[in-house]
Amino acid sequence: MLFPFVRDADQRGRMLSSIAPVWDGNETWLVLGGGGLLAVFPLAYSIVLSALYAPIILMLLSLVFRGVAFEFRWQTPRARKIWDRAFALGSLGAAVAQGLALGALVQGIPVQGRAYAGGWWDWLTPFSILTAIGLTLGYTLQGATWLIMKTDGRLQRRAYDVAKWLAPAFLAAIGAVSLWTVYLNPTYAANWFSWPRILLVAPVPLLVAAAGYVLITGIAREQERSPFLATQALFILGFIGLGVSFYPYMVPNSVTIWQAAAPDKSLAFLLVGAAPLLLMVLGYTAYAYWVFRGKTPADHHGY
Repeated sequence: MLFPFVRDADQRGRMLSSIAPVWDGNETWLVLGGGGLLAVFPLAYSIVLSALYAPIILMLLSLVFRGVAFEFRWQTPRARKIWDRAFALGSLGAAVAQGLALGALVQGIPVQGRAYAGGWWDWLTPFSILTAIGLTLGYTLQGATWLIMKTDGRLQRRAYDVAKWLAPAFLAAIGAVSLWTVYLNPTYAANWFSWPRILLVAPVPLLVAAAGYVLITGIAREQERSPFLATQALFILGFIGLGVSFYPYMVPNSVTIWQAAAPDKSLAFLLVGAAPLLLMVLGYTAYAYWVFRGKTPADHHGY
């Protein structure tokens, strides 16, 4: 999504080279997420997928274009501009689709019995559009802070310039979505503000404020690592906030975690395979990041 802000072909190549060593490994989590939801929470999977067919299909098609463009732009110099646009638009489409799906899930999915009971366009609302904008800003900020950490020179300077306006915009989106979320559902408000539960959840917004401060000051002082780490912290805290809001529901106000879960014997069987698999994925991911640590060389165009 940062491609439109960088015109130089060599700099675009360096941008892609900075993520190429970890690109395929990161996509493992998308597969594990979808497969894990089906295996562990089959009822929630069937309801959520039925409600969010349109944004999920948009996300998958966007990911196809993004993945193909990543490889093809190096092999077809004559059509490189076309594949660059496909790469940027595919990335944008995936981010928007994920944001729309997330917003639709947070605002609630109507369920009757054990099936989705809403319409085709229920996922498209002002709230889901706001979450799509916020998530797109967040993903773009992740890219900018990654480039700050992994590059130098003109490309790093451009990343700093973009991050300076992306960071406050993302923090504003976090605040707007958080405030709106509390008023969407009485369960959400109770989970955040009921006594004594408020004592347990109060550290979450305080940590968000701290991470936001580190992000803004890190960019202003032109630090290299703290902006990226602060952005990751904001995303992790966002997931924790979703957990606080949703509990004890998997599909808000319709299906609890225990209702959605697979039988105990199935979960125990899955745990035997999932636990070592997750350790392996974490291991080779950490190893890949360690091997390719440091700055991406300016002349590294192997991808």
